[in-house]
Amino acid sequence: MTNLRTIVDHKICGSSTNDSEAPFVSDLVARRRSEGGYTLVALLALMTVLALFAMAVAPSVQQQSQREREQEAIFRGEQVADAIGEYYKYRSGVLRAAGAQALPTSMDQLLEGVPIPGGSKSRQILRPSAARDPLTIEGEWRYILPRSDALIDFQQSLMFYTNNTLPPMRDPQIAQLQQFAVPAVIPTSNLGALSATRDTSSVDDDASGPFVGVASRSKRDSVLTYYGIERHEQWIFTPLFR
Repeated sequence: MTNLRTIVDHKICGSSTNDSEAPFVSDLVARRRSEGGYTLVALLALMTVLALFAMAVAPSVQQQSQREREQEAIFRGEQVADAIGEYYKYRSGVLRAAGAQALPTSMDQLLEGVPIPGGSKSRQILRPSAARDPLTIEGEWRYILPRSDALIDFQQSLMFYTNNTLPPMRDPQIAQLQQFAVPAVIPTSNLGALSATRDTSSVDDDASGPFVGVASRSKRDSVLTYYGIERHEQWIFTPLFR
């Protein structure tokens, strides 16, 4: 006969017949829970360190991004200034236009270029990318009109930056434009004060008509300086004073 005592008991309702295994399983579960708790604490500490590192690096990354946009704005703005000069020289030299009549009135005129003498095509004087301001979402340059307050302020800031000595005008046509577009400034020891203190909220963003330069519509402080100027909207790109 089979000895019923030698038959291995089966698990009934999920319980083991070997009572000695219960403390071992309980210790194992407790140890794993403890290890899981340490892992969670270590993970939280790592996340905190990474968050602090990201907070410390973010301003530097943001500043570098703004610096790159400002460098691109200066690069494009000076290309627009060169295009204005080329447009003016063509209009005043070939077409004999004078004063404001020789200046562009829209960015499209610069993009169209100037006719090649004796030909049917036009010479490109401005790249399409330069026609957009990288410092604003809209990308529209602000037009600077001749004898405007903004242009006079820029001239004063430039003279302050160069110790009252404006760059000599080597091109006689641009020199003629300068005489028309901006009044002469008497050198003084405190030039630049007006430009630094003038209320920038009075800047006319919607000026229209013949323009002699462009500026950004951004009214933020800059990372870079342009002729010592630390405000985007006060950076004027013009063929004058170059």
